[in-house]
Amino acid sequence: MTKYTLRAASAALLLAVGAMPAFAADPPRVGAAPPAAVTSNHFRAKQVIGTKILIAGNTAIGTVDDLVFDDAGNLEYLIVATDTNKLVSVPFDAAKWDLEKKMGVLAITAEQYKVIPTFTGTTYPSFYTPAYRTETYKFYGVTPRELRRIERRNP
Repeated sequence: MTKYTLRAASAALLLAVGAMPAFAADPPRVGAAPPAAVTSNHFRAKQVIGTKILIAGNTAIGTVDDLVFDDAGNLEYLIVATDTNKLVSVPFDAAKWDLEKKMGVLAITAEQYKVIPTFTGTTYPSFYTPAYRTETYKFYGVTPRELRRIERRNP
């Protein structure tokens, strides 16, 4: 009886395992070609800083010089250094990225770019005042995320 129970349990286990999809990929072979590029939604700071920023018509306007994070650690703005030594704040969500080519594209026209608000390294704007944040996001046609503040308490 025990032999029969063990065989039945083993057979049921093997059937269950055989019916499960394989989740683990084969390990890469040494010397094999790298896997195809996978579209992802995560970025590393060193991938973004120095990236060329283009507007409609593939016109380069500058490169990403700095990043601005909110209190919760979310990436909020790109600081783009233009060819005229001015800085422009761009909501991160406004850029479409091709990190292999080290470029980001903004969906604004050359006419819109001519009237974009700029600042210098000594006159940074107040990024999180409601008026500045709303107007900047509106300029690029994106909606700002809800700001979440993290309060740290001392024990």
